[in-house]
Amino acid sequence: MSTKSTVGTRGATGATGAVVVYGATGHTGRFIVAELRRRGIATIVSGRSADRLEALAAEGAADVLVRPAAVDDPASLDRALAGAAAVINAAGPFATTGGPVVEAALRAGIPYVDVAAEIEANAAMFADRAEAARKAEVPVVPAMAFYGGLGDLLVGAAMGEWTAADEVHVAYGLSSWQPTEGTRVAGEVSHERRGGRRVRFADGALQYHEDEPAEQEWLFPEPLGRRTVIAEFSMADVVTVPSHVAVPLVRTYMAVEAARDLAGADTPAPEAVDELGRSDQTFVVDVLVRAGGVRRRATARGRDIYAVTAPLAVEAVERLLSGRARTTGVASAAAMFDAPDFLRALAPYLSVDLSH
Repeated sequence: MSTKSTVGTRGATGATGAVVVYGATGHTGRFIVAELRRRGIATIVSGRSADRLEALAAEGAADVLVRPAAVDDPASLDRALAGAAAVINAAGPFATTGGPVVEAALRAGIPYVDVAAEIEANAAMFADRAEAARKAEVPVVPAMAFYGGLGDLLVGAAMGEWTAADEVHVAYGLSSWQPTEGTRVAGEVSHERRGGRRVRFADGALQYHEDEPAEQEWLFPEPLGRRTVIAEFSMADVVTVPSHVAVPLVRTYMAVEAARDLAGADTPAPEAVDELGRSDQTFVVDVLVRAGGVRRRATARGRDIYAVTAPLAVEAVERLLSGRARTTGVASAAAMFDAPDFLRALAPYLSVDLSH
């Protein structure tokens, strides 16, 4: 697989080799811009507000190009992506931004990566954009974030040579969940699209239902240990994993403390406690796959679910632009990349255990 651009540098007025971050001024977008700059990748910041973009560029990022664009103005998106190597969409709700930004990427012939956690938005990306992306020979990687991408990579690593499984379970052990404004808005959009129903992946399909959430115990690896989780607290993994694994059941779980934080109207937004802007929230993502009588497991530990999304998305872009992708068209993280190798590359940000 090859792409039309490579990661490179540019002059003060050019954009050759630059990566566009749409939604750059949001909480996660800022982490992504910082990660691109840390890796020396030329960056274009984009989004609706020119003033906020200029302010971001003035915050020690004077070498960053500013290109305002609105999702309801295709010409402005085309200008934002002109001459760029790839685009990372970090602007939610992705039900609104995903379609216009990926269409602009396809017109430009450049890779598209987003960090969507919205189940319906991710399902629509696979259903509605697959043919166009395949014909354009452009890689499109949705949900390349903490929710969706990380779990999918862990599932891919645990699967190894398997192409099918009987069950996939992804458990999220968060010490807390301090939701951003974007997370809250995206959740409201998803809630409205579902008519208040909940969603699961069972019997090989997404199913909408009104069952009350149930609690159970999950034995996380040490030091977290046994914790109470909300069963069928469905996240983007119920879309990404079945897109490339033949499996009838994908179930995700959330620590009750984090679920209550998310539901609480007064839960504060993340507050930076270190020089990197990360919050003090920590996490363990524990994946279990079963085929027949054999069980395999993979685990990742880290800090700040929003901050860790940045290296996930940027590593994906670097691999796409350096020819380290397995396919073109729409594909999840583990289908697009070598999952164990990708996870090993995240060692500065994550502690990953693929041995058990």
